[in-house]
Amino acid sequence: MTAALATLLPAARERLPQIVDVRRRLHAQPEVGLQLPVTQAMVVEQLRELGLEPRLGVRTSSATAVIEGGRPGPTVLLRADMDALPLLEETDLPFASATPGVMHACGHDTHVAMLLGGARLLIERRELLAGNVLLMFQPGEEGFHGARVMLEEGLLEQAPGPVVGAFGLHIGTRYETGTVNLRPGALLAAGDTIRIRVRGRGGHASAPHLAADPITVAAEIVLALQTAVTREIHAFDPAVITIAHVTAGTTTNIIPETAFIEGTMRTVSDETREAGRALIRRVAEGVAAAHGVSAEVELEPGYPVTYNDPDAAAEVEHVTAAVAGTEVLRPMEHPIMGAEDFSYVLQRVRGAFAFIGARPAGLEPSTAPQNHSNRVVFDEAPMALGAALYAAMALHWLDGG
Repeated sequence: MTAALATLLPAARERLPQIVDVRRRLHAQPEVGLQLPVTQAMVVEQLRELGLEPRLGVRTSSATAVIEGGRPGPTVLLRADMDALPLLEETDLPFASATPGVMHACGHDTHVAMLLGGARLLIERRELLAGNVLLMFQPGEEGFHGARVMLEEGLLEQAPGPVVGAFGLHIGTRYETGTVNLRPGALLAAGDTIRIRVRGRGGHASAPHLAADPITVAAEIVLALQTAVTREIHAFDPAVITIAHVTAGTTTNIIPETAFIEGTMRTVSDETREAGRALIRRVAEGVAAAHGVSAEVELEPGYPVTYNDPDAAAEVEHVTAAVAGTEVLRPMEHPIMGAEDFSYVLQRVRGAFAFIGARPAGLEPSTAPQNHSNRVVFDEAPMALGAALYAAMALHWLDGG
């Protein structure tokens, strides 16, 4: 199998123009959320050109297809997310978004193109597959829990055999182009939304003693949360709490009835996630009570921790070395505090997630626009490596890896 893996990257590089063309077509027509009819139609077109029959989602614009191997066996799942972000693109690319206010600023267009390229490589090597490959094209990764919806609609039950491995990739400009970046264990954080409404008593700004000012209490809550995190959460099992939205009042001389704050909490373990939730409630309600007002706390659960099975992560490193050499590997020392809904799949299936570096030449991490910037531009050359890795992980796992 090692010899077969070594052929994948040269083959993917030969097909890079086709992979890039698909990516650029997707980039020009971005869509947000769970309903992506144009994107879905393009994916379906590509799958049918490969001789595959797609299965479409019921509640979303998801698409799946199965590559049946030349020999019977289990199933490996390969995933690409498809949705874009609500941003006005400012890149001047010739294939820039034609949809005002919507942009593929996180590189999901590249993920789709890489997975389709990987599927083509696998179909050409179907006789080597001792089992099946389930291709997962997912909408709604950007906050819409699209992976969870697909699981609820029976994603894993579509497989002809038991799903024994799951693999996903994400492109990024924070990493040197052409590198593969991952770590065992927690790779990305859980992300929960925090909403706190402080209810006071309105009045005239000249007589605050006759009112109960919710703004000063909200401000104290924001600061108290930062202090509490540094004093009550273990530094090596961190929580990051950021309040990013504060709303209160209508003019200069009125103390309002309420103040509203919201933000996010990021954690990399279930234990700290639960401790952080309890901490937020205690601090907000306690500070409010000390000032004679009330605080209503809403904690909306977001994506779980994205956890790489240690053995699966080691296999990704082994396969990457076989495909492209050890020099492209970049072990990650720390998790990323961003969140990713492939975590739902990895809760059900042993697997791993990795990052492909695509920072344009001449730029440094401090100067390259990052994912989610409306100026981000990805080096397209590493898409060949991404396609090769998708195919290689399926071949490896179905060969008993």
